[in-house]
Amino acid sequence: MTRQKLLTPQPRLLWPLLATALILCWSSGYIGVRFASESADVMLVLFWRTLVAGVVLLPFALLIGPRITAHALLRQMAFGVATMFLYLGGFAQAIQLGVPTGLVALFSDLIPLAIAALSAPILGQSLSARQWKGTVIGLLGVLIATANSLSFGAAPIWAYGLAIAAMGIFALSSVLQKRLGAFEMPVHQSLCIQCLTGAGLFALVATSQGSLIPPLGGHFEIGILWLVLLSTFSAYGLYYTCLRLFPAAQVAGVLYLSPPVTMLWAWAMFGEPLSALMFVGLAVTLFGVWMTMARAPVSAEPAPPNPRQA
Repeated sequence: MTRQKLLTPQPRLLWPLLATALILCWSSGYIGVRFASESADVMLVLFWRTLVAGVVLLPFALLIGPRITAHALLRQMAFGVATMFLYLGGFAQAIQLGVPTGLVALFSDLIPLAIAALSAPILGQSLSARQWKGTVIGLLGVLIATANSLSFGAAPIWAYGLAIAAMGIFALSSVLQKRLGAFEMPVHQSLCIQCLTGAGLFALVATSQGSLIPPLGGHFEIGILWLVLLSTFSAYGLYYTCLRLFPAAQVAGVLYLSPPVTMLWAWAMFGEPLSALMFVGLAVTLFGVWMTMARAPVSAEPAPPNPRQA
């Protein structure tokens, strides 16, 4: 027998409020990385980011919420490998190999398109023609906003494939977590397991490149604190909460706003100049996101698992 879930309508303002908070926190990662990477290798930054986040969440994960079964633990560890280690580490490694940062950011911004494409076969949540048009317009806005920062470097071809693979892995992991019901575990528990899993793997990579001792006394601590509070607890927490409540493609579509909002963060924090293209791209992206969100269902659940696959 298939277990049916009773869907309760979400308050009208819940989605706009969550979406606004999500994009503000999701686009904040650049600021934290810039602070922390001034005096440390990016793999060391990722190690301390995931370790601190996981350790802070650990007592709450153990004491608050349902008992974590071995099956749930292993499943969340697998998603931690994908969403923490392969996604964050893949982009970081691509940059270290010489892929321009602007191009890596563009690959990351293709996540909404990949999630939209995967939602139909995996979740049974097909986008309407209007929503597909909005998705394409959102991508066009991203291209306009980031046009001045795009360039091709001298990295080996496989390094570009690494960045594309990291994007695809995160998109696939997002829809699979919704498809398999992984969001039934409270966010603080799943995020704790995923962060500690990523920390263990980043420790192996960082150790091979040097010491795990953090370079204290500079901006490293500020960067890690920023990455833990805003880019991990808030960004991932909001992302997983939104995926729990709304269709995956609807949630991912908001991420198209990440490049222009990141530029606004950089302007506010570091005084980096803003360009006319950025504002044009922001306007185009906002229009595309509006088309994608319009007439979208306020809540949706994944298709029930096939009993033969259970």
